[in-house]
Amino acid sequence: MTPKPRRDPTRVRPYGDTWDDGQVQLSFTLPVPSGPEGQEAARQLAVKMGFDNIKVADQQDLGGGFTMFVVYGQTGHTVDLTAIEVPRPRFDVLEFEELNRFVRNRIGRRLVVVGACTGTDAHTIGLDAIMNIKGYAGQHGLESYPEFAAHNLGSQVANEALVAKAMELEADAILVSQVVTEKDIHIPNLTQLVEMLEAEGYRDEVVLLCGGPRISHELAVELGFDAGFGPGTSPPEVASFIAQEVVRRRLA
Repeated sequence: MTPKPRRDPTRVRPYGDTWDDGQVQLSFTLPVPSGPEGQEAARQLAVKMGFDNIKVADQQDLGGGFTMFVVYGQTGHTVDLTAIEVPRPRFDVLEFEELNRFVRNRIGRRLVVVGACTGTDAHTIGLDAIMNIKGYAGQHGLESYPEFAAHNLGSQVANEALVAKAMELEADAILVSQVVTEKDIHIPNLTQLVEMLEAEGYRDEVVLLCGGPRISHELAVELGFDAGFGPGTSPPEVASFIAQEVVRRRLA
């Protein structure tokens, strides 16, 4: 039996066909027609990126003089996993029954959560995964929690409408999903929401969360939110943070 390779967390390198071979796959689009010249352009670009043993595995003509390339290469670089520190919200993830019991015992009423995809964003898959009863990855969303009153406002909700609805419902938390991030459009949109809540004197009354593929906790806090959640976040994580943050503020 072949012994398992020793995994050194101080020297983490990409893995493709064999252990520690440094193999990577890249995909990118160039403003060039599909063909031998475009293929060579993609190869040379990968060389300038510092990759070795480069192979252009595929090219797809996108029309209009654009081509997408799939390139294989090899890198000798490694990273030290033990030296990486990623800012993240600190809280305990509670299971369904435990969390509902926590809310009943420590708060004594249902928590009101209002969620929306704001601005021009029409992509509700992330929001629905957290809010709707169907949930995500076998974990039911906030609508299934007896101690939560979840209000999913859907897509393309103006910040003004979200603030008004949150105040009308006396929300404990606002959850904003941002999937459309071209040219960083999510940043002014999220900033505007914070400013509106502050102008209404309601910012300190709610736990303010945002999530999406380009949302990090660090960015969220920088923009004035209490926490940010990226891809793969589960409903219990969001629900647990909200409940514990409400209790923390009561004790502060």
